[in-house]
Amino acid sequence: MKHILVFILIVTNLFSCTSQESIILEKKKINWQDYPDLFTDNKQTTFIDKYHFLENVDMYEITYLSDGLKIQSFTAIPKKEEKYPVIIYNRGGNRDFGAIQLFGGNKKLPIAYMFSKLANEGYIVIGCNYRGSGKSEGMEEFGGNDVNDVLNLNKVIDELPEADTTRIGMYGWSRGGMMTYLALSKTNTIKAAVVGGAESDLTTIDRPELEKRVYAELIPDYYQNKEAELKKRSAVLWADKFSPKVPILLLHGNSDWRVKSTNSLKLALEFEKHRIPYRLKIYEGADHGISQYRKERDQDVLDWFNKYLKGSAKLPNMEFHGR
Repeated sequence: MKHILVFILIVTNLFSCTSQESIILEKKKINWQDYPDLFTDNKQTTFIDKYHFLENVDMYEITYLSDGLKIQSFTAIPKKEEKYPVIIYNRGGNRDFGAIQLFGGNKKLPIAYMFSKLANEGYIVIGCNYRGSGKSEGMEEFGGNDVNDVLNLNKVIDELPEADTTRIGMYGWSRGGMMTYLALSKTNTIKAAVVGGAESDLTTIDRPELEKRVYAELIPDYYQNKEAELKKRSAVLWADKFSPKVPILLLHGNSDWRVKSTNSLKLALEFEKHRIPYRLKIYEGADHGISQYRKERDQDVLDWFNKYLKGSAKLPNMEFHGR
């Protein structure tokens, strides 16, 4: 009887450990039939042309734990059964401005199109609403502990059977670019990254209203620790923390009034000092989203991930060389 009790305790502990390791609380598949406007016919058999690639993609809303908080995320996964590289997308904005939801509206980012279109190219795409935004619990810190919500997506990816966990990339825009920089300094799981329109130097304040309405309201104890907190979020000041094994594509429009292109220019110079593999592309006359060059922008992003994440391209030789 004693041996039986010991066996039961061991098995119970094993199951207990397994359940504790899982951070996914809910994984709900999106039913496209709930969105009749996506189809050309009443029988909902054919997608409209803009969303034709949804035929090849499944999409899920996933709730997971991050520092004990319930965090909302979405992922798009190709239907064909095989292992796929993964792209973590970090959204811009703050609070519900720029929050991700399936079809946008009210200044939210529509990701049914964006995620699924990229997934149709042979990637799993996943992104979250940082704590305090969307349906996510907690309080946003604009690059503070909310960076853990991004880092914990690695654990979510571990639980996706279709994911190739040896090939994870990261793609961030605007504030999401800052989150990408912070994440890259704290993890070694990322193989390639793309950043667009991102702040790299928060210590230079070009928009006083941004400081008053975003920094001061979201960053804990902002006025008491202003200098230290802004430095923590300014990648130009700790470029040496970036891995020389992670190639980074920097994209910016030089008519971007929200985030000046000097942010990417200054970071590129720091990458030069520390020999971090990067490519910098400035789009002439382009705005914050580089909307004037949308097709070119999207192709640049896809080419980078195809080369360094899906493909087997060698890292560039960052040693000074040649004739």
